Amino acid sequence: MDEKQRIMQLRDELHRHNYNYYIKNAPVISDQQFDELMDELMRLEARHPELADDTSPSVRVGSDLNHEFVQVTHTRPMLSLGNTYSRADVEAFWQRTSEALGGAPFAVCCELKFDGLSIALHYEHRRLVRAVTRGDGVQGDDVTDNVKTIRSVPLQLPAGCGCPDDFEIRGEVLMPWQSFERLNAEREAIGEQLFANPRNAASGTLKSKNSAVVARRRLDAYLYYVLGENLPYSTHFERLQAAAQWGFKVSAHAKLAHSVDEIFEYIDYWDIHRRELPVATDGIVLKVNDLSQQLALGTTAKSPRWAIAYKFKAERALTRLNEVTFQVGRTGAVTPVANMEPVLLAGTVVRRASLHNADIMEQLDLHLGDRVWVEKAGEIIPQITGVDLDARHDNPNLGDKVKFIDHCPECGSPLVRYPGEAAHYCPNDTQCPPQLKGRIEHFISRDAMNIDSLGPETVDDYFERGLIRDAADLYNLTTADLQGDGGTRLRSAQKVIDALEASKQVPFERVLYALGIRFVGKVAAKSLARHFGSMTALCQAETEAMLEVEGIGEVIASSVHAYLAEPRNRQLVERLAQAGLQMEAGKQALASDALLGKTIVISGTFAHHSREEYKTMIEAHGGKNVGSISKKTSFVLAGEGVGPSKLDKATKLGVPLVAENEFLAMLGDE
Repeated sequence: MDEKQRIMQLRDELHRHNYNYYIKNAPVISDQQFDELMDELMRLEARHPELADDTSPSVRVGSDLNHEFVQVTHTRPMLSLGNTYSRADVEAFWQRTSEALGGAPFAVCCELKFDGLSIALHYEHRRLVRAVTRGDGVQGDDVTDNVKTIRSVPLQLPAGCGCPDDFEIRGEVLMPWQSFERLNAEREAIGEQLFANPRNAASGTLKSKNSAVVARRRLDAYLYYVLGENLPYSTHFERLQAAAQWGFKVSAHAKLAHSVDEIFEYIDYWDIHRRELPVATDGIVLKVNDLSQQLALGTTAKSPRWAIAYKFKAERALTRLNEVTFQVGRTGAVTPVANMEPVLLAGTVVRRASLHNADIMEQLDLHLGDRVWVEKAGEIIPQITGVDLDARHDNPNLGDKVKFIDHCPECGSPLVRYPGEAAHYCPNDTQCPPQLKGRIEHFISRDAMNIDSLGPETVDDYFERGLIRDAADLYNLTTADLQGDGGTRLRSAQKVIDALEASKQVPFERVLYALGIRFVGKVAAKSLARHFGSMTALCQAETEAMLEVEGIGEVIASSVHAYLAEPRNRQLVERLAQAGLQMEAGKQALASDALLGKTIVISGTFAHHSREEYKTMIEAHGGKNVGSISKKTSFVLAGEGVGPSKLDKATKLGVPLVAENEFLAMLGDE
């Protein structure tokens, strides 16, 4: 079998394994085996760019290069549903439907209302061709590249599955609880604001201009509505079942109801059991099942008359505010935390809730001893939503109004609040213990240096014993420092030393991330490492040079430049380099040097390859893709419909335009 045949075989095999894992929940190979097959496919595809296919399983990994969203008009408007929290409204919906249908019998399909971002997926000849957000209902953003990274969305449906040649299926893009918790932990580690709930996280992720970020956050998608001409089946429920057979992830919990009582039974069951699901739900959607009856009922300007959404009320509890304490994070951000009388909420006992910042504290007008309402945002993060003011008047134990502190609770330094920031910061990053320890904990974390023999408790112990004050001190440790009296901990001490030695092979991009520069996450660190190639080059770069890197904006560039301009930080970097850490990016073999040293902007649409494929090809042949035109731009790879602003700027700066076929000829691929 030659390499081209092997590529086709691997694609078919990986499509099948994706379906088994993400749709059927019945994998037949291990994760490691899957990864090995994917690695083999990506290696072969890199050697054969002429076989690029935008439905290959390899697009699931995404790209760390930016792309622009294009507005697309929906073939059929994406209407929103009328919402209610009232059972009386559900009964009224049933009665209204019955009257409108002249008393004819009807059934209602009851479905879980997933709390995510609405999406419309278009398929032609079994292939995903376009994914569009709801937007304003008339037009939305084309987020196809990002959606292709969602493993539960089929890129290509199986031959013989029975699906129509041209159809649309709509659903919801979600962030599972597990992914949400991991993402917030990562954001907390680098000092970024946490997402309040999975829906906000999913929305922010899907609108990311970096599809590699989308891939890493592991979104999910549930589909629930099939549209198109001459579709099989005459009921909504039958179409859902058909979509599941075609290969889509459709909730198995949809159920037909033939009376209001059956609807309420469904609502009551899921109001309790929805907490057992891996994704967030916020209600129940009720749809008249028969499609001809839907057509007869029609729509209003905004909503279909044949459907309604019943939303669950957020669970909340009343408890007593005992104390507000203040925590200092790795970046120096000071977070107020409410300490309350324990209260049972959404199945867990809640004792603490973040108050976020001084502005939110002021809005709540909290007093010690207040009776406060607590909810779980997205049913996971406790937050205080209000004060029972009636209880305040009759409270003999009411204390003083809670005020935000003006000095660091750990080191006593006066706090600062930067323009445009909601948080207060302790500026004493050279001596404030939580900041020093937090930076070391970030440095050793799995996604950074991955020194798994160390943990927060160990770092705290070494810090209190005076063995370490920064990350570079770790590499001065010896077994004698760690083995304890009489060598009682010699084995564990040796494990630590061995792990530190092994970390010297961690690639430069992760070393850069491990430094804990504010706003620099894993993706930004990777982009900077690839662009500049070494710590020396990065240290010498001005902010303007960093802004040329795809995915790096003003905030990140300014933060990196300020960090590396600080002598103390430069000294830390030098000490880490002297310890043997990787300070240069590894060189990757190129397909050719046809584009070596060239900086290229892509604009328009293309006949032979997608924009993302051209970005990959540019890198593979030694070039660099950037998002904006400057004097340093070598040329614009111009497809159909080049952006007017880019065309104008290219003309003014004398940057040449290269057509698609001319570009392929440069690579010897006509």
